[in-house]
Amino acid sequence: MKTDYPDLSIKKLCGLFGKTRHAYYDRQWREQQNVFTDEIILQQVRQIRQRLPRVGTRKLQELLAPELASHQIEVGRDYLFDLLQAHKLLIRQRKRKVYTTDSRHWMRKYANLSDPS
Repeated sequence: MKTDYPDLSIKKLCGLFGKTRHAYYDRQWREQQNVFTDEIILQQVRQIRQRLPRVGTRKLQELLAPELASHQIEVGRDYLFDLLQAHKLLIRQRKRKVYTTDSRHWMRKYANLSDPS
C-alpha cells in the first residue's frame, strides 16, 4: 500500500482499515519469520528425499520432527501437506492395477475336458 500511496503515512493507511501501525509491522515480521521457517523445512525435506525419494508426507513429518525441534519449529500434518504442494514436492501416487474376479474359471476348466477334439 505504501508504494501505491507514498504521500500517506503508514499510520493513516492503517487507520483507514481500522488497524494499528503495530499490527502492520507485526504482520510483516510474522511473514518474514514464516519464510525463514519454510525454507528450513524445505531444505530438510530435500535432504531426506535425496536418501529416500519416495517417502510420503506423513513419514516425512516423523523424520523431520527431531531436526525441527532443534530449531524450535513445530509443523502440523496439514501445514506440511500445503507447503509441499505449494512447492510441488508431493509424491504422486502410483496408479493401482485393477484386479477383477473371474468367477467362471471352473467352467473353462471343465469345458476343455468335455471337448472331444
